[in-house]
Amino acid sequence: MNLVRIYECLCDPTRLRILNLLTSGELCVCNIQEVLGEPQVKVSKHLAYLRAHRLVEARRESNWMIYRLPARPSRALSANLACLQDCAREDPVFGRDCAKLRRLGCGPRRAGPACCGQGRGANRAPSASAP
Repeated sequence: MNLVRIYECLCDPTRLRILNLLTSGELCVCNIQEVLGEPQVKVSKHLAYLRAHRLVEARRESNWMIYRLPARPSRALSANLACLQDCAREDPVFGRDCAKLRRLGCGPRRAGPACCGQGRGANRAPSASAP
């Protein structure tokens, strides 16, 4: 992997936030969108950019796209992701993103159809006990 390509990907704050979230494991695009508070189109464009540059991998599960960091990252990518994690510890934006991810209960085990729409009022069916 070309170091310049990595730095091109890392020069955007939204892409940095996405990569930082993915260090915790694979996530559905809806998880990322909810944590970042950004429109689905914007998140998907950034994910497509990262995927085209091989900084993330994706798989389809039913109607959902699940993203993760590469299973075998290059040495340069691994070093830069480690640097990102070090820097993220000192930046409150990254801390808030990780805290929100935990509050939402998102993570590798919830990725896929079971994650999408849960905990999001607009997509949740009303319960029988709702007034």
